[in-house]
Amino acid sequence: MGVSVYGSRVLYVKGRKSGEWRSTPVNPLTLDGTRYLVAPRGNTQWVRNLRVVGTGELRVGRRVEQFRATEIADDAKPAILRAYLKKWKFEVGVFFDGVDAKAPEAKLREIAPGYPIFRIEPATPDQARVR
Repeated sequence: MGVSVYGSRVLYVKGRKSGEWRSTPVNPLTLDGTRYLVAPRGNTQWVRNLRVVGTGELRVGRRVEQFRATEIADDAKPAILRAYLKKWKFEVGVFFDGVDAKAPEAKLREIAPGYPIFRIEPATPDQARVR
């Protein structure tokens, strides 16, 4: 309908095996001018697909934003996880086993490998998908 709840979007990623487009709701995060997709449920199918394909779309209503994704190393995740939990804990906190935005840096580093994060940037025309 074109209405976003607190910034949520629908992620579309091409299936790595089937080649078919798959969709799932996501909660993008902007931190210091950079946009991220965090996988609160861990290594899900959309994560595996995005790792292979490297591009996707974020949609809200008729607005479509094509992007390319780069996975973030575990060492860089704590600040992103903290910001994500601060903004989205009410919705995804159950997937973080009691860890919240106030957790010590060491705890965020400890859990980082279980939560894939991708930096997203606008796709160039040659990376954009053709319908």
